[in-house]
Amino acid sequence: MPSPTPVPPRDRADTPWRSEGAPPAPPPKKRMPGGWRGLILTALIVYLITNLVLSFFNEGDEPTISYTEFSKQVANGNVSKIYAKGDAIQGELKTEQPKPDGDEGDYKKFVSQRPAFADDDLWANLTKQNVVVTASPVVEQRSFLANLLISLAPMLLLVLLWVIIARRMGSAMGGGMGGLGRKTPPKPVELEGAKRTTFEDVAGIDEVEGELNDVVDFLKNPDEYRKMGARMPGGVLLAGPPGTGKTLLARALAGEAGVPFFSASASEFIEMIVGVGASRVRELFSEARKVAPAIVFIDEIDTIGRVRGGGAAMGGHDEREQTLNQILTEMDGFSGSEGVVVLAATNRADVLDPALTRPGRFDRTVVVSPPDKSGREAILRIHTRDIPLADGVDLAQVARTTPGMTGAELANLANEAALLAVKRQQQEVTQSDLSDALEKVQLGAERPLVMSDEDRRRTAYHEGGHALLGMLQPGADPVRKITIVPRGRALGVTLSTPDADRYAYTEEYLRGRIIGALGGMAAEHVVYDVITTGAENDLEQVTNIVRGMVGRWGMSERIGRLTAIPSDGQSPYGLSAAPATLDAVDHEMRRIVDECYEKACLLLRENRDKLDALAEALMANETLDEAAAYAAAGITRLHK
Repeated sequence: MPSPTPVPPRDRADTPWRSEGAPPAPPPKKRMPGGWRGLILTALIVYLITNLVLSFFNEGDEPTISYTEFSKQVANGNVSKIYAKGDAIQGELKTEQPKPDGDEGDYKKFVSQRPAFADDDLWANLTKQNVVVTASPVVEQRSFLANLLISLAPMLLLVLLWVIIARRMGSAMGGGMGGLGRKTPPKPVELEGAKRTTFEDVAGIDEVEGELNDVVDFLKNPDEYRKMGARMPGGVLLAGPPGTGKTLLARALAGEAGVPFFSASASEFIEMIVGVGASRVRELFSEARKVAPAIVFIDEIDTIGRVRGGGAAMGGHDEREQTLNQILTEMDGFSGSEGVVVLAATNRADVLDPALTRPGRFDRTVVVSPPDKSGREAILRIHTRDIPLADGVDLAQVARTTPGMTGAELANLANEAALLAVKRQQQEVTQSDLSDALEKVQLGAERPLVMSDEDRRRTAYHEGGHALLGMLQPGADPVRKITIVPRGRALGVTLSTPDADRYAYTEEYLRGRIIGALGGMAAEHVVYDVITTGAENDLEQVTNIVRGMVGRWGMSERIGRLTAIPSDGQSPYGLSAAPATLDAVDHEMRRIVDECYEKACLLLRENRDKLDALAEALMANETLDEAAAYAAAGITRLHK
């Protein structure tokens, strides 16, 4: 697994995929929603409204007064100056006067009109009152161009706002409606200067890497394969548990081949509007074909690739089914998808539609499993490249004590160790930090819970029962640590891990696991003759193991060699077997558990002194590591 690498962002919300290594495309032309007709109509309406508003504000600035009022102001000596052009008179008063005709406010500048039939001695009166007759208008009138610019300014401002809002709305509508009506392809995202992920950044899954080398070679040298009549694989399905590196492997394949890489989650294609997902699939494959050879990666494909025709579907026009049908069509070659390899990842390969997994679509299925011991060590080395490690840190020992952990879990382990080192104000990560981080990940964080001496002693016997039976059972996993410090939801924890990875389990080993899991309840029964709620998690483990033994793995003579219970515990068709068979499964499960419980109680009674010694050691120390636990019980640890 690699160190974190930058993931190319999406430059638009309506592009449900990311791409890297693709050549940049010209930016799309953005069309105005509504077109230019709507813009012109809006501009006309804004212009009319603006003129009305301006005329409203201009009204009353220089009121028109009657000639009688003008003569009255001249006679009172309240006119300071006037300007006359023909019979039109503009003037300014010395002191403000209330507006005539009952209008609110006062006025100082005014406009009036001298009647043609007036026979008064206006000039003499003006001269008598020392009124200045000017040669320029008292009330300055704006030119036509100035009026036009003033009236157009608000309109231009509103048009500018309209354009900005229209562009934003167009982008938002394109994302919210799934890009309906949008024909311009999105611009691929280019990671400039970023180093692409290759197989050098992948560890722990070498066998999977070998299976994908054929695809890499095909993408690098397609002509050699065409000469032999071989066609490029249509698709590769990566199946495996979460956290095993399926997405990383897809990116590494594209980086190793040096081809553009388009990635998307299957859920991002689904919208409430039927047909949007199919259009997005068409657009994605169209973009990939333009830069072929290319790789399209669809994560969590079981979201849309489940078996069709189930009860949850809404018929042939269901959005999920339409999206799946479009993917099938694109992969079938009818749309000219040559040169585009489709990678998909899922952790539920058993629920995929057969039409999706047939040859010609996904030609091969690659199972990505959790890494083995050497793989875990390589993954830890990758994730600790940027973490300063102290001298003496043994990553191989950490890898031995982490069987079954995936790459994502190991990355989390390394990060937790670094966080602990920072909290402890250390300059380097020590082996103790890694050990404590592993305990936190596997056992849970410590809880500051104050327990009475009686509860602590009962917990010590409970955990001692688990540990002692693990030590006494032949072939059982060695006990690594025992603690009565509350962690997570448990009041105490016993950690047992194998010395080497196991890939197949015998009936004897599974019975030993059941006996060890029942050890806590058996110890409380032997010592206190009571049963408490502390065995809840133990009983869940026992139930899962014995259900698999009887219903799936043929470890019961009565049930026989058949699968009576599906691997997920559910059946899409109701009952997975006849009711009589299921009753027999239940009976056999109870029989095996009862036998294991009786053996657990018998072993604890026979080794009561060892159980008491373990409990006393736990009461004194609270936590015992592997060596201390075996020493307290007086049992020699046999290394294999």
